[in-house]
Amino acid sequence: MGKSLIIVESPAKARTLQKYLGRGFTVKASVGHIRDLPVNDLGVDIENGFTPKYVTIRGKGKIINELKSAAKSADEIYLAPDPDREGEAIAHHIAHVLKSAKKPVHRALFHEITKRAIIEAIANAGELNENLFEAQQARRILDRLVGYQVSPLLWKKVRRGLSAGRVQSVAVRMICERDEEIKNFEPVEYWSIEVDLEAGGPPPFQARVEKAGTKKLGNKGRNRVADRNEAAALADELGRESFVVEKVEKKRQKRNPPPPFITSTMQIDASRRLRFSAKRTMTLAQRLYEGIELGAEGPVGLITYMRTDSTRISKEAIAAARDFIKADMGPDYIPAKPRVYRSGKSAQDAHEAIRPTDVSRTPEKVAPFLDKGLLSLYTLIWKRFVASQMAAAEFDKTAVTIRAGRFRLKANGSIQRFPGFLSLYEEASGDGEGRKGDAVLPDLAEGDELRCLNIAPNQHFTQPPPAYTEASLVKALEENGVGRPSTYATIISTIQDKGYVEMRDRKLRATDLGRLVNDLLVAHFPDVFDIDFTASMEKKLDQVEEGEVDWRQLLEEFYGPFKKTLEEAREKMRDVKRLAIPSGVKCETCGGEMVIKWGKNGEFLACSNYPECTNTMDFDRDEEGRIVPSPRPQPEDSGETCEKCGRSMVYKHGRYGRFLACSGYPECRNIRAETTGVKCPEEGCGGELVRKVSKRGKVFYSCNRYPECAYAIWDKPLPEKCPDCGHPFLTARERKDGSVTIRCPVKKCRYSRREKG
Repeated sequence: MGKSLIIVESPAKARTLQKYLGRGFTVKASVGHIRDLPVNDLGVDIENGFTPKYVTIRGKGKIINELKSAAKSADEIYLAPDPDREGEAIAHHIAHVLKSAKKPVHRALFHEITKRAIIEAIANAGELNENLFEAQQARRILDRLVGYQVSPLLWKKVRRGLSAGRVQSVAVRMICERDEEIKNFEPVEYWSIEVDLEAGGPPPFQARVEKAGTKKLGNKGRNRVADRNEAAALADELGRESFVVEKVEKKRQKRNPPPPFITSTMQIDASRRLRFSAKRTMTLAQRLYEGIELGAEGPVGLITYMRTDSTRISKEAIAAARDFIKADMGPDYIPAKPRVYRSGKSAQDAHEAIRPTDVSRTPEKVAPFLDKGLLSLYTLIWKRFVASQMAAAEFDKTAVTIRAGRFRLKANGSIQRFPGFLSLYEEASGDGEGRKGDAVLPDLAEGDELRCLNIAPNQHFTQPPPAYTEASLVKALEENGVGRPSTYATIISTIQDKGYVEMRDRKLRATDLGRLVNDLLVAHFPDVFDIDFTASMEKKLDQVEEGEVDWRQLLEEFYGPFKKTLEEAREKMRDVKRLAIPSGVKCETCGGEMVIKWGKNGEFLACSNYPECTNTMDFDRDEEGRIVPSPRPQPEDSGETCEKCGRSMVYKHGRYGRFLACSGYPECRNIRAETTGVKCPEEGCGGELVRKVSKRGKVFYSCNRYPECAYAIWDKPLPEKCPDCGHPFLTARERKDGSVTIRCPVKKCRYSRREKG
């Protein structure tokens, strides 16, 4: 019997498959794409029907030769990259380079990496999907047409190294517009009145005033209580009234479990609950899908394919979940009928939802084989899937209306009667916490008189929309139809790497550079970088995948208007590089006028007499928009001597904080990182830990003998001996509340203390 060749894109997946399939199969990995559009050229023949000019990716020649050699000795070839558009493109490019082998080629789709699923997929292998490949190709060409023609415009007008992307620039626009909403938001004051009441028996409870006559209290409408005096007058009037229960409504409510994860909801929940970035979530999910060594059991794919927008679950998986729930939790915890969830309107429904491949592999069973990150994500996926097939949680809800003269108050309460799926899993809210339940109310009846314990007017202000987090941006991208689940992690990572967006307190905020580039792109390409336009393009790509739209026709319809807009932008886009706006501020060095210019770190003031005068300054704007120069910190003497020229070393302030520089600059350009006074703990090193800054601007501390010594830590080292284990130094980490946690860096030592900042 001859051998079959199976080609996947991941070496980890290849190793798992080889152990499952044995000697009758040879499994090779392409290690991702092997062909793509050229890096240094547009790579698209626009005049010849947008024909792509594919080239071999640099470094992939050796892999292609290995695949060709394996194909010659095989009887048939199974192409099994991931079952999505990118995977289909990889399969087509592999088929292209293996044409000379003249062997039968089949397309195998592995939705989960288990022995049963793999054997079934090989047995049911089909042909390459031309429509799916053309949809990927059309997206790739669209992105190339935009990116490779708009980006050079930004290089010319702003600075080199910038980039524009058909989807990434829309994400930046969404963040910029949200920041602008927050900046322009004017809070409106309003007041609420809470009353603590008591019936004949415990517990006391709280009710809120909803109406005072015809006036509704709240943060909406014209009838809000607008100031302290009005709130105090209402509270004083309310205090003279008697409180009587007017109406009691009781009903049993059910809360159904959420559907199993799709890509976006997995990223959102992992961000809120585990504080994982979208990129980390997808990296971990890929590992869980491709296979984890489970001791004697060997490598096993623990979850189904993780790039999906469908909540569909196979009948076999549902049955297994119901059997598990019944055996582990009891028959009360399974609903009478299996739960079936509807996918969203735009869902392609090509794959199942994300679920464990075997529900009997509980997190506890696989914990010995997984690191902390993998176990956390697997636990989340496992619990969400099992909970999706559990019975609803049940609550007794009580709504009480209370009358006090012309005032009407409301109190709501609930008691959980049956936990249902909540005994296993509860969705995280936007701040990472679970939902807050209503208060527990005493047994009340209509006509009951209540005793007032306290009346509290409370001041509030309307709040601006919150800044985007990774989780809320993923949700907004999905709701607006921008991008696809498989692209969200890349989008968020790219806009941060390019410096358009930065993470501050776990919020995504636009940088000065991001705002500038967004303003230019929106002004000159209002349609291309529009949310609705981008969403409509995604729908057209879906139609290409379904065979309803020709990919060349889609590109022709896009490129005609885009080309015209691009030509106009080349003529009319303002040249930020050469822009010099008078500021009305005099140069403190030569007396000339300072002008506003743009640099890689944003706007700054520069002397108009450059190059004769090289003075520059930072600045702020006051409430009326006037320029206010910011004095730069003066150098501070460090008490150290320059080893190159003998002058004193001084502390200066740069982009990333303090550093040591020779006072003889510019004659002597010696600089050193800020020292900590802590010796490197590596045995025999003799170096010292110094303050450094990563490419993303994050401070860390490493040995000054790098690269000979690579020791590095994130927390600031303190020259203080650990009182418990005697380690030569402790570390300090500042907390959000301003306090500092000081602890021993030795993992086995648990010494820790907190100090005020």
